[in-house]
Amino acid sequence: MNSHEEEISGLRKSLPEAHRTIHISPNSGFWKKLLAFTGPGFLVAVGYMDPGNWATDLAAGAQFNYSLLFVVMISNFMAMLLQTLSLKLGIVTGRDLAQACREHYSPRVSFFLWIICELAIAACDLAEVIGSAIALNLLFHIPILWGVCITALDVIALLFLQRRGFRYLEALVITLIGIIGISFGLEILFSHPDMFAVAKGFIPHSQVLTHPGMLYVAIAILGATVMPHNLYLHSSIVQTRNYPLTQVGKKEAIRFASIDSNIALFLAMFVNAAILIVAAAAFHHSGHSDVAEIQDAYKLLTPILGITGASSLFAIALLAAGQNSTLTGTMAGQIVMEGFLHLRLKPWMRRLLTRSIAIVPTVIVIWIMGDKGMNQLLLASQVILSMQLSFAVIPLVQFTSNPKKMGEFVNSKFMKIAAWSVAITIAGLNGWLLILTVKSLF
Repeated sequence: MNSHEEEISGLRKSLPEAHRTIHISPNSGFWKKLLAFTGPGFLVAVGYMDPGNWATDLAAGAQFNYSLLFVVMISNFMAMLLQTLSLKLGIVTGRDLAQACREHYSPRVSFFLWIICELAIAACDLAEVIGSAIALNLLFHIPILWGVCITALDVIALLFLQRRGFRYLEALVITLIGIIGISFGLEILFSHPDMFAVAKGFIPHSQVLTHPGMLYVAIAILGATVMPHNLYLHSSIVQTRNYPLTQVGKKEAIRFASIDSNIALFLAMFVNAAILIVAAAAFHHSGHSDVAEIQDAYKLLTPILGITGASSLFAIALLAAGQNSTLTGTMAGQIVMEGFLHLRLKPWMRRLLTRSIAIVPTVIVIWIMGDKGMNQLLLASQVILSMQLSFAVIPLVQFTSNPKKMGEFVNSKFMKIAAWSVAITIAGLNGWLLILTVKSLF
């Protein structure tokens, strides 16, 4: 064991039950190593296609045709950069982002970061609860209130998968992503979009800056794309791979983990773009530009497209997205609590705690306002995420740009400029989104 291995072994392990449990054979070829490293990127990618993103993509396509596809693309490129920094932090330092924050900042600052991160996880879980409940209602006519309560039972599935091994959890997540991708691939075929107009939509244009409504939706897409808890999650789960803790081993791990991450996030971009494309082809071109709610999209898809089952495919994809995100959200909560507080709860206790924080306000709002109150609650959850995103992004960029922490793996000058530009852009746009949201309420 070399000096660095001894240093790592003396640290608190991130996600200890899965830490370095997946063996990477040093003599394997490129494809076998890539397969061995494949998984964490897909767990992270589910946060980029969760129900919280659906409303913004639906509104963008229904209102503005294909013109905001370039915003989806740019948001995804930002996500790719930040997730690469996250995995690099975990691989190089042997610490997840929460552990790094606890070591670097004062106890008061660390406690503050933990609180707002827990709020973000609860807000994200809130969107997933609502999305899953809506899907259950659309598919099986289960009342929304009962659907919200049923979502608490997914703790059983999570506990079962965790006991079987981390690879089983990754396999389930990848399968659900496949269901989402296939569903929307078929929806695109059914909707017959204008492919020339689709391609044109990926070209950036200045109209978004001069059209207030378009700017609002564009900022909402940017604000909902990068999930703060994913940055904590990724820096931890890359450490499930048992790679050599040498400079060469780390370099190789960063290479393969980056490929895994970028492929998974490209698929997430496809899903978000597909939602927007289907909304544009089905709703914008049929005069239904006011469609912004998931339930309305479900009701209109089959009649407009004239394809039996189009609406059901939409709801199945929504249910898969909601369930996928709950699995990764639970792990992120565990990682954050252990990293910031060195407090470890049993997985079922942590899951019930997170889900209770999400379920209680949802039940209260539905009880008082009815099903219509869910959309306001969904919007509120995205605003909460937007408010705290920078508190995860800025420490991440700061740590990976610090040569004392990263050594030879420190961000290059170009990467520093790109990373800080993304951090400043996200902070500015999310701040503006918050201002626009508050104005719209009064």
